[in-house]
Amino acid sequence: MKQLSTLSIAVITTLASHSLLAQEPIAIIEPAKISQPEKVELGKMLFFEPRLSKSGFISCNSCHNLSLGGVDALPTSIGHNWQQGPINSPTVLNAEYGLAQFWDGRAKDLQEQAAGPIANPKEMGFTHELAVSTIDSMPGYQSRFAAIYGKDSVNIDNITDAIAEFEKTLVTPNSPFDKYLEGDKEAISESAQAGYQLFKDKACSSCHNGPAVGGTMYMKMGLVKPFHTNNPAEGRIAVTGKESDKHVFKVPTLRNIELTYPYFHDGETWTLEEAVNTMADIQLGAALTEKETKEMVSFLKSLTGEQPQITLPILPPSNANTPRPLPFTN
Repeated sequence: MKQLSTLSIAVITTLASHSLLAQEPIAIIEPAKISQPEKVELGKMLFFEPRLSKSGFISCNSCHNLSLGGVDALPTSIGHNWQQGPINSPTVLNAEYGLAQFWDGRAKDLQEQAAGPIANPKEMGFTHELAVSTIDSMPGYQSRFAAIYGKDSVNIDNITDAIAEFEKTLVTPNSPFDKYLEGDKEAISESAQAGYQLFKDKACSSCHNGPAVGGTMYMKMGLVKPFHTNNPAEGRIAVTGKESDKHVFKVPTLRNIELTYPYFHDGETWTLEEAVNTMADIQLGAALTEKETKEMVSFLKSLTGEQPQITLPILPPSNANTPRPLPFTN
């Protein structure tokens, strides 16, 4: 038999690697592919734009801080006039992979999600009409919208479309675990490898799967045992009205989970060790040993990928036609 050529061996190796990847519950995060750079840049400006809020102080980045893994690292977010938010702020990183947005899935996509906080009196406290008039008052924004969407195109749909286009770029590829999946068996520690096997053996991957290791389905929080919390959020029932959807939430992503504390929708759990043991208890009715906990946490930490490298945008100045901020009013 003739010896296989180097090319043939490479092809066989690649096919085998792809076959193995297809059997894994977790898929690799791909780097962002930007096809509309001008729209992405406008969306970035709007993501960091505090004048989309009544106070002129709160931006999308306030609750989804890109320096903190796309969260605010608080149990629940701080809204207009120092109001306490109702739920923990989920990360914006890799959010595009979710089947819907918000913990209860009430927004079908990133664009619809972007519109919600602007007009929420407990979040940015503004109205869509005032947000549009604020942005439209500045020539620097008018020219960018005209170049992308056409003349007289500053409206809430285009504002949220641009924000969503920017958020789609906020992916975190090349984590140690991704490199492990690609065949580099030394990319993660033996403890992390054992944790991943445990993650699959305990059926954690039945809910936490796909590229974002979550976000693909809804699940009851407290499947086997009740989840005790003082947080009033009741999950999908607020959207569907079905009693069976009470305490059912979108399964969160586990990507970058070591950065996105505190955990769960109530934001009362501050360590990964406590989080994995709580989930084992209330979702599986199981107890992890100290060794298993350490291995599981090692695996979860290997899911931290390359963070988006963001250059802060310079925003257009306000002028005499720009609505004035009202930071200290209800």
